Amino acid sequence: MRRFLYKIIFLALVVMTQTSNAQLMPQLSQYMLNDYIINPAIGGTYDYWQIKSAYHHQWAGIADAPKTYLLGAYGPHKTQPMGYGGYIFNDVSGPISYMGVYGSYAYNIRISGDLRLSMGLALGAIQNSIDLSIIPEDEHGEIDPVVSENGNKVSKFMPDGTLGFYLYTSLYYFGFSIDHLFFNNTSVLKDYKEEFNLSDARIKPSFNLMGEYKININRNFDLYPTTMIKMAPSYDFVMDLDVRTIYQKMVWGGLGFRYSMRNVESIIIFVGYNYNDMVNIGYSYDVGISKLSSESYGSHEIMIGVKFNDIRKSRSRRKIR
Repeated sequence: MRRFLYKIIFLALVVMTQTSNAQLMPQLSQYMLNDYIINPAIGGTYDYWQIKSAYHHQWAGIADAPKTYLLGAYGPHKTQPMGYGGYIFNDVSGPISYMGVYGSYAYNIRISGDLRLSMGLALGAIQNSIDLSIIPEDEHGEIDPVVSENGNKVSKFMPDGTLGFYLYTSLYYFGFSIDHLFFNNTSVLKDYKEEFNLSDARIKPSFNLMGEYKININRNFDLYPTTMIKMAPSYDFVMDLDVRTIYQKMVWGGLGFRYSMRNVESIIIFVGYNYNDMVNIGYSYDVGISKLSSESYGSHEIMIGVKFNDIRKSRSRRKIR
């Protein structure tokens, strides 16, 4: 009986990860500072190259809680209205992990004044891995058929892609992106597929809406209201509403809320520092309100970004994000 329960718990975890929550892209609290990961159209909208990294620890204090690692670099062509970039992420939840590697291209056009539209495409691959060693031997020392059939660790590579559009000026932006364009099947197990319907475990494309507006309060303070909405088939839409205040384009702080169709999930606190308009350091802390997150120590996220010298001049230059 105990052996059967281990199977049920493990396979249920796989099913939940691969179906209802299979958006695969990491959950970011400081999405406004790592927006290129969500929308590849942003790749050529700045006048300089930059590198961004992030670490997100969700539900700290709960065993095997999700951890996400990110690293990306992007920037413009020196003379043409286009940009390039790439990023890598690794998302780990207990025995299940997803690693993605992507490259992107973006092209932008001037519409009117400093209003521009950028269009981008990111293509890459995802590796889905499951550690089967958590399934124990039975009381007779026999190995579970799932492990003997698949090995201690199974992996699967899948192509993946994201399409994005980004309308922006020096004061505001609006972005829309669709990820997981290929609707891949993520099942990696060769056994129990029929009983648990793992063959239908597909990555569902999600739709991401982002927007921000800059409000100049006075010569020292700027206010940035920001929002992001995530929607996917058979998945509750999730909305982030945030407000950050930046002092002399150097120090910022803010407050945000994450809301799903059912309730407010968390309150988010932001702080950050911009050193010499070159190095950005940001930290966010999610205070959980949902039942699961309230049993943890909250979620932590650290972002570090490095900006390089301008290689292109434009009227819509944006110094800090």
